[in-house]
Parts: sequence; C-alpha cells; structure tokens
Amino acid sequence: MKIISNIFFILLVALLTACSGNKKAASGGGDDIAMQPVGPTFVADSAYAYCEKQCSFGPRTMNSEAHEQCGEWIMGKFKEFGLAVVPQETTLPGYDGTQLKATNIIASYRPELTDRILLCAHWDTRPWADNDPDSANWRKPVMGANDGASGIAVMLEIARLLNADTAKLGVGVDFVCFDAEDWGVPRWSDAVDNGDSWALGAQYWSVNPHKKGYKARYGILLDMVGGQGAQFWREGMSMQYAPDLVKRVWAAAKVVGYGSYFVDQDGGMVTDDHIPVNEKAKIPTIDIIAFYPDCQQSSFGPTWHTVSDTMDNIDKATLGAVGQTVIQVLYSEK
Repeated sequence: MKIISNIFFILLVALLTACSGNKKAASGGGDDIAMQPVGPTFVADSAYAYCEKQCSFGPRTMNSEAHEQCGEWIMGKFKEFGLAVVPQETTLPGYDGTQLKATNIIASYRPELTDRILLCAHWDTRPWADNDPDSANWRKPVMGANDGASGIAVMLEIARLLNADTAKLGVGVDFVCFDAEDWGVPRWSDAVDNGDSWALGAQYWSVNPHKKGYKARYGILLDMVGGQGAQFWREGMSMQYAPDLVKRVWAAAKVVGYGSYFVDQDGGMVTDDHIPVNEKAKIPTIDIIAFYPDCQQSSFGPTWHTVSDTMDNIDKATLGAVGQTVIQVLYSEK
C-alpha cells in the first residue's frame, strides 16, 4: 500500500456516549458493542502457524509458483473450515503492462444469509523490497510475513472459530482475500504513480463482486496486523468513510483488554484495498493497519517493503489483539 500522507490531521468526531443497559454505544454495523467479552477466544498460536505456512511457500509474488501454491492452500483451509469458497480469477494489467494472473479468494460463512459482514486482507506480496535500507535489495522480493500473510492468518483463525462454534452468528461473514495489492509503482521506477497501480484485485472485485448486487453492513480490512511493537491508530480515510465503524472497533478493543494496541489518535491517510471498496462497492469499510509514528524507516514500521519482513518479526501478541478485537465486533452483532 502507498501512504498518501503521514501528517497528523484533526477530524471532528463525536465522543462515544454511554447508554443504559449492558451495551456501550459505538454504532457502525447496526448494533452496539457488548460491554463484556463475547465470542470464542482467538488462538494467536494458530494464527501464527497460518502466517508461517504462507511464508513457507516463499514470496507470493504475482505470476509465481509460490503464489499459485499458496492460493490453493488458502482455499483449502477455508473449505476445511466449512466455508463456501469462490475463486475469482482474472488478468489485471500492472503499472508496467505486465499481465498479472490474479485470483481474489472469497470464502463465505453462512452463505444462505443475506445480512452480511465483510472481512478482507490481501494475500500477494511485494515483488520489490524498494524501501529496504540497502538499495542492493530494492529489486528482491519481499517475504511478506506481516505485509500480506498476517491479515490472511487472522481471517483464517476467525473462520476456524466461527465454524467450530455451535452458537452460530446471526449474520453471514465473507472473507475476501484480495490479490495484486502490492504491485504498485516501485521507487526505482520512472513511472508516474497516481495511486491506482495499487490494490488491483480490490479495484476489480469492487466493480465485479462475486455475487451480483453484493452488499454488506460494513467491511474491515486487515493489513500488517502482526508486527512487533505495532499499534493501530485511526486511519484517515477510514475516518472519512466510516467514522462510526472506527469508533465501534476501537471500543471493542478496549472491552477485550487491547486498548493499548488501538490508539485513540488519528494516524496517516493510506491508499489500500478499502478505498475501492468504499468508493466503488459503496460498502463502508475501515482499515486496521499498523502505524509507527516514530519510525524513521517508515510509518508502516521498520520491515515494510524490506527483506526483513519475515517471521522473525511477527508477534503473536499483536495477532491476538487484532483477532480478539474482530471477534468482539462480530459477536456483538445480532
């Protein structure tokens, strides 16, 4: 993903207001967040293993064998967890004219329900480590343990828990694994980058959903949700498109004890998969994405688009904080 602005900005947002009864107001999906933890316990060890497995294929760069093998594995896991899986295959042109064999993977929990929630993440990895401190690495592929694998890993663990829970949710959940997110113009290229070279799979799905007329109450994008020392500030475009949903998710984090990870401050504005989902699919969607305000290497953290984005820098506690927060949001729905 490409940062638009790292400059802090102030948005006028309403404070969370307390309401009577056993709920706290934080609307955005139609219901309030339960004031007590609800739903199953997210197993961070399991998510970590899913992250590690993706990396075992190697960098999942577009048009590579590792990419194809990992895609098959992701679909197999969702099927194993009882979800209905639809591979959306297409060919997308990269910024340089490269024809990218792309597959958006859609896995649906309780597909028979019309009332739905969207969870999404990208599963491809950056072909070029063009933010590495050593310019000799700029044309090497990125392993993508955090930038790609972590979001998919959290979604897989949530899918496993939903399938295992006999107390079924009253809403359907669609897990959309976007492809071709990270083929954006590299820093060593002379090509003009106006932002549309990123999030290619999400751009395609947003105008060609897997089901005609697809709608969801809201969407949550998970990107770089496993890094050491990660915190999640309120991403700027999310605050523009779906401020109530941001408040809802951040309130859920506090309920389950992870308020220190979800910081009540505004971060930067980011071009990511949630932009076309908001603008083209018209589904209010937010981005849970790591923000490191004091990192000189990148506000996305020291491993972003470097050869150091490996399992050595993945933290189970971060995966757990994000996963349990999303569980709390889902199980607060009616």
